[in-house]
Amino acid sequence: MIATIVRGESAFDRLAADQILKVMREKPDAVIGLSTGRTTGAMHRLVAESWKAAPFDISRITFFGQDEVTGVSPLYAGACVAMLRNEIIDPLGIDDDHFLMLPTRSDDFPAACRDFKAELDRRGGIDLLVLGLGENGHLGFNQPGSPFDSRTRVSVMYPELEARIRRETATPPEIPLGGVTLGLADIMEAKRILLVAKGRNKAAIVRKIIKGPVTEAVPASILQNHPNCEYLLDHLAASLL
Repeated sequence: MIATIVRGESAFDRLAADQILKVMREKPDAVIGLSTGRTTGAMHRLVAESWKAAPFDISRITFFGQDEVTGVSPLYAGACVAMLRNEIIDPLGIDDDHFLMLPTRSDDFPAACRDFKAELDRRGGIDLLVLGLGENGHLGFNQPGSPFDSRTRVSVMYPELEARIRRETATPPEIPLGGVTLGLADIMEAKRILLVAKGRNKAAIVRKIIKGPVTEAVPASILQNHPNCEYLLDHLAASLL
């Protein structure tokens, strides 16, 4: 386990972006997994800005999102596909063949999940997976209690997020919302993981996932068992270590 602690949000974002860019430069056909949320948006934009300033061949790199909201339009600004397109995919000019996402809507989610994971495997597996950290220790839509042997699947959405999405999309209660996510077992198969967390609100859960027991009650604690996982933290997120 490696923990890198930096002071200041700009330094955090720059270091995270540089780690993504390093993989992009070193492995021209890399498969890179991305997360959405307040922690990752700035680093994604820095990746695109840096590449535009000093471009290199990225035509064979595959990007994918580790999770997605279900029951909404893919054009909804809060959908993971829309956020990633806006932050990094479109600015880099990545074509659709090299941007993989789980669907927001499907007639057969289990089949879509199997196909998604099979395509990642066909491309050589995950070279780098950048993971955001939820305040309850979730990774993607792997909420507390998710089995460590879980595979890519439909999961539940925590109530606060569901309430916000229903407001923003005017989705009535009778239409189900949820999430579809790379499973914890699939996450652990990534060749390299970069767990990113910043802000004082993440300090308590950062301490749990690094210092606490490995337990399904705290999904991100499983990363203690990964052979090549780095925790990138700002000084506020690391303040209770």
